[in-house]
Amino acid sequence: MPQPVRVVFLGGLGEIGRNCAAIEVDGRIMLIDCGLMFPDNDMAGIDLVLPDFTWLRENSHRVEGVVATHGHEDHIGAIGWLLDEMPLKVIGSPLTVGLAKNRIEERGHLKKAEFVEVRDGERITVGPFDMEFFPVTHSVPHGYATAFHTPQGVILHSGDFKLDMTPVDGRLTDLAGIGHLATDDGIRLFLCDSTNAQEAGFSASETSIGQNLQDILRARPGRRIVVACFASHIHRVQQIANAAIECDRTVVTMGRSMNKNVALARQMGLLDIPDDRIAKIEDVDRYDDGQVCVISTGSQGEPMSALARMSSGDNKFLQIKQHDCVILSSHPIPGNETSVATVIEGLIRRGAEVIDSHTHRVHATGHAQSEELKVLHSIVRPEWFIPVHGEYRHMVEHARLATRVGISAERVLVCSDGDSVILSDKGVTRGEGVPAEYVYVHGTLGDLGEGVLDERRTLGTGGFVSAVVSLRIEGANAALVGSPQIVSRGWISGPEGDQIHKEALRLVSDTVEDALANGTRKRADLERLVRKTLGRFVSNRTRLRPAIVPVVLGAHE
Repeated sequence: MPQPVRVVFLGGLGEIGRNCAAIEVDGRIMLIDCGLMFPDNDMAGIDLVLPDFTWLRENSHRVEGVVATHGHEDHIGAIGWLLDEMPLKVIGSPLTVGLAKNRIEERGHLKKAEFVEVRDGERITVGPFDMEFFPVTHSVPHGYATAFHTPQGVILHSGDFKLDMTPVDGRLTDLAGIGHLATDDGIRLFLCDSTNAQEAGFSASETSIGQNLQDILRARPGRRIVVACFASHIHRVQQIANAAIECDRTVVTMGRSMNKNVALARQMGLLDIPDDRIAKIEDVDRYDDGQVCVISTGSQGEPMSALARMSSGDNKFLQIKQHDCVILSSHPIPGNETSVATVIEGLIRRGAEVIDSHTHRVHATGHAQSEELKVLHSIVRPEWFIPVHGEYRHMVEHARLATRVGISAERVLVCSDGDSVILSDKGVTRGEGVPAEYVYVHGTLGDLGEGVLDERRTLGTGGFVSAVVSLRIEGANAALVGSPQIVSRGWISGPEGDQIHKEALRLVSDTVEDALANGTRKRADLERLVRKTLGRFVSNRTRLRPAIVPVVLGAHE
């Protein structure tokens, strides 16, 4: 009897980003992607959000590696962080592996990774994992849908995809190959991208954007053009470059990741920009405004990106001036809307004309919309289906869509981060869950914890109040040394604030003196009492909830 196969979901089911799943075969583990998520507005000071590696850390001796379906940060950006914990094989197309190497090198872990490059249609075996790679079109070249041939049948993971019939590089989604697999072997379990499940119809072809960009550039002769897009969107960069060259402009790239990715793609022959039509950002001032088109990072409003620095006047290479035209060739990722709006506001205040996807068709999604999903489902015809990659509402809608194209509702499971499923002779059943909390990164620090984030939220919304108390304890005698101090920031101010500070000071003095008279001597007990008493006063008196920080000096440990 074939052994059961387990699928574990570590991220990407209920949010945009942090995509990470695992397949267990014969006691070994293979990851499908290991991505990061950009922080929401309420994640004060957080730079990145990672998957929870607790379960992987506990089972590191069983992990073979990671299949990187494509080169986006939300699928490969956390591999370097996982390499902190264990060595890995990184499996993907040459471009995906190259993009992953850039990120892994930044973490200093190139020697801990073994890179395995695969080609379109190739089938390889790594440990007990028999994997087949089918080309799919997406907003980064050379993405794959991956078929895992397991003892319990084929598990097909779509990766991020769309059905673009006229892709920039001519590389189509291999519907014929997937159909052949579905007909011959059958698909036991299908895991499919849900990001655009709520969007009706078919997505626009990426090639439709090129002519629009060219029209915008041609209508603005003599003006400097800056176009921001994802650094990994090589097809978009190609179309921007084509439009610039057609309008007799020189392409100038700006931003560390843009410079790295353009150099990598040109080296691999995936990006065609003649040497005499591309220049370094350091040389931009050598050209007249109408002779250049700058391709920049920062389309998502990232605080330290090249475009954000332009909007604040802090970019050392390029200062935005009157009549510049800035094109955001992207659409904000959910959670980034405010950051993008802030950047746009700054650019407009500096005199730039800003064009984005709300005013012109300068962006095409890389994710299949509802009709494309129906087409793929009708080809795959899986026995069981689990929607992946998206917010919960996207996955629920994808589940409904799957039932409309013929999968019985009993064979469709909507899962969340931390869930697992068991594929056996009896079908698919839910298994034991695993830890899947958000892991917060600030600077070089990982796993700050929800407690730190809660404290930051409190400080950001209510400020803090600190009570500092000094004691003298001599044998059985204990007394205050001087008067306690009340220090606050971001709480209250002015004459009314001074009066409330005085009331708080008297309350803390009385509370500590009563506690000392009753024999309390331990610092932890006194600080707990001060925090409780002062917190109640602050809440009742001001209806605010700042962080309460008691400090007791001279007490017993």
